[in-house]
Amino acid sequence: MNDAVIHVERLGKRYQLGVKREAYGTLRDTIASAVQAPLRMLRDRGRKHTSEEFWALRDVSFSIKRGEVLGIIGRNGAGKSTLLKILARVTYPSVGRAEIIGRIGSLLEVGTGFHPELTGRENIYLNGAILGMRKTEIQQKFDEIVEFAEIQQFLDTPVKRYSSGMFMRLAFSVAAHLEPEILVVDEVLAVGDAAFQKKSLGKMGSVAKEGRTVLFVSHNMLAIENLCSEAICLEAGRIVKQGRPAEVIDSYLRNALPVMTERFWPEPPERDQTKNAWLHCLRVRPVEGSATDRITVRIPIAVEFEYWNADPTARVSISFSLYNEHEVLLFDICPPDWQKSPSPSGLLHTVCYLPGDLLNDGLHRIDLILWRNHVPILREPSALTFNVQDSMEDRGEWYGEWQGAIRPRPRWESRKILSYKNGPLSL
Repeated sequence: MNDAVIHVERLGKRYQLGVKREAYGTLRDTIASAVQAPLRMLRDRGRKHTSEEFWALRDVSFSIKRGEVLGIIGRNGAGKSTLLKILARVTYPSVGRAEIIGRIGSLLEVGTGFHPELTGRENIYLNGAILGMRKTEIQQKFDEIVEFAEIQQFLDTPVKRYSSGMFMRLAFSVAAHLEPEILVVDEVLAVGDAAFQKKSLGKMGSVAKEGRTVLFVSHNMLAIENLCSEAICLEAGRIVKQGRPAEVIDSYLRNALPVMTERFWPEPPERDQTKNAWLHCLRVRPVEGSATDRITVRIPIAVEFEYWNADPTARVSISFSLYNEHEVLLFDICPPDWQKSPSPSGLLHTVCYLPGDLLNDGLHRIDLILWRNHVPILREPSALTFNVQDSMEDRGEWYGEWQGAIRPRPRWESRKILSYKNGPLSL
């Protein structure tokens, strides 16, 4: 493993649940502990004390070469952040080892390593010093950091007065520009706006092209696939899949989002009916079939909604967002007449018809919103999930992957406009 800058071998992190927390040793904690001790003794008298082991990481092994970008994906609680904290030396493993060659710049959460009382300018120099950089090295990068973070006007303001977006921009800019050999980035880009996220992803790509190594945790599957050269998927603290990003993402999404093409809601109790509208049933199916039938790229789809309205004076309607398996939003949609007149009371049935030859093959997800008088009263993320399968009629001799978010089949027309006799005609 001479060419690896990070080599992780049988890494594990164990926590004890139900045991006394470790004291930090500050005066404030000592005083608080002394005040709380009698109350704890009364509360815990006669209670059986148990401890339970919880492994946030277990038997994790992998290697990363210089210049590679490793994407780390998995559900919340899978151990992604724990792994990054061990690699960034924020916490120590219980078992195993992690060998790291090079200086690490980490961005694990907004404001990590920033002193709230210091200004933006002072924190730039502080972070550079923590990374072991000389003052002259920091000065060479200073203007570039400030320009990227877009905080020129607030450079000499204490960072405790920054908005979360300003804090995020400065923290990322410092971590990315002070030239660590290894950049560790947790899912913090979600704090920034779309323009900043795009700029940050571009910066991480350029960092990798310069020969530096990036570890990137994200729920943005498209960013993982486009940016990373390798990916691992964690589940319950273990690596369940490692390899090309597209393969790892496909495996993760198919396990993380089981297919659910039909769903029913029980009638809510009277105390929860104050908004006078609630869901009854959702399903997605072929137009000429049921929710259990196979859907291919050629088949028209019906998305059905059934919901109750108890107020004949209210306008009740449905809207939904459709995402593909790469977390790309394909469209937001609602009925064209949803604002025009009050809805009848009773059980309402609405159908949205999607034409065939529109969606690409893969897993799709519907996020739903129930509206009453233009106000969202219920949001159901991942309300339905369904697979669209490839149609062999379209394949012919083509066995590769069809790229793109959608799979349209527009009308084509070809005709001859000139005859070919003794050679091409000069026009």
